[in-house]
Amino acid sequence: MPLKFLFFLPLFFIANGKCLAQEQQGQDVIEQDVQETLTIEPKQDSTILIERPKFRPKELYVPAGLMALGLISEGKTKQEVRQWRDKQIPRFRNKFDDYLQFAPHAAVYGFELMGMKPKTDWKNRLAIHAKGHIITIGMAHLMKTLINNERPNGARMSFPSGHTAYAFSGATILAMEYKDNHPWVPYAAYGSAGVVGIMRIANNKHYVSDVLFGAGLGILSMKLAYWTHKYKWNKPKKEKKDPFLGVVY
Repeated sequence: MPLKFLFFLPLFFIANGKCLAQEQQGQDVIEQDVQETLTIEPKQDSTILIERPKFRPKELYVPAGLMALGLISEGKTKQEVRQWRDKQIPRFRNKFDDYLQFAPHAAVYGFELMGMKPKTDWKNRLAIHAKGHIITIGMAHLMKTLINNERPNGARMSFPSGHTAYAFSGATILAMEYKDNHPWVPYAAYGSAGVVGIMRIANNKHYVSDVLFGAGLGILSMKLAYWTHKYKWNKPKKEKKDPFLGVVY
């Protein structure tokens, strides 16, 4: 069972990116007429979002599902996966996940420098990114401190996985910003975040339950940042009316 579980885990994370991308595309089609009033067309021929995305309950399905799976696998499943890991790759140690967790966050701005078009201007994007970062790290650290579960390697503060939560929050903002013009981005974003989660298990730093819950927490945290953001920059300027216009002499 653990072997099959680990085999399908990366495919699950990539499929998660597909679900989130298709979910948002469906929302974009439904709100196509409305979006025309919520966007402006700058000189560089790109559509810039100036209003917060509308909250839809179905957007909670993926993060809530991942968090639920994390809680469900907290018992026997996490021990089975750990035992399989200890038997198959007992000496595996690699610090690549310590660096890969930052890749989606860096790509949010790196892709734009490469000429790819994001959905949000850089000022609003930076504000959303900072808010999502604070929510992700704050919630993960709070839960780690309060729950204080033991890690597979004997250390403390296991649940949830902070590395995984951070990687998936970065994957979420990266997917949100570039999926409309570059449909492959969600697959790459969530795929790389999934690798981080799998490596946390392989490195004996976390249980599979920590990783699944952390993934859901990261996605939800960044979506909360989008849902609550007020677009204070890049607003279209209101035309000034001539006070004498319409005056009859």
